[in-house]
Amino acid sequence: MPDALSPKQLTTEGKDAYQRKDYRAAAQAFQAAAIGFESLGDQLSAAEMMNNSSVAWLQSGDGVAALAAVVGTEIIFGQAGDIRRQAMAISNQAAALEALGRYDESANAYAKSADLFKDLGEMDLRAVVLRSLSAVQLRLGRQLEALASMQAGLDGVQKPTPKQKLVKKLLKSPFSVLGR
Repeated sequence: MPDALSPKQLTTEGKDAYQRKDYRAAAQAFQAAAIGFESLGDQLSAAEMMNNSSVAWLQSGDGVAALAAVVGTEIIFGQAGDIRRQAMAISNQAAALEALGRYDESANAYAKSADLFKDLGEMDLRAVVLRSLSAVQLRLGRQLEALASMQAGLDGVQKPTPKQKLVKKLLKSPFSVLGR
């Protein structure tokens, strides 16, 4: 009988499967790694693996499993004072909610994540989250909020790409008309 894989070996297995685009296998390996880390008393690594699992489940098209994997990890990171990973976990939760069509909850989670990234000075990560928030706001029919979210995200980017510069310039036009 072969020896069971260690949590680190399972993590590597999950990363390899993810690179091969075998997202279901990656998600399962990450969840097995989380159980292993949990048994060793390493809550932060277990929560990290559950977040990885959530991302892989989303890539496989399983929003229900993605949400189940990530729920509660933001609390573990928050209690440990790891606000960066807490913000990422909330963003992963928002993505899972979005995949399930729970747009109001998704928008709230994206906004909370963006606020945490802003507090940390992580403006590039905040911009990514605000783009996702903007897309959800468009689905909810909140066009002006979507424009404001997109603009807020781009305003914080230190070194915008040419595409970001163009979008930023285009976004100024509607707001100048509205007197903002």
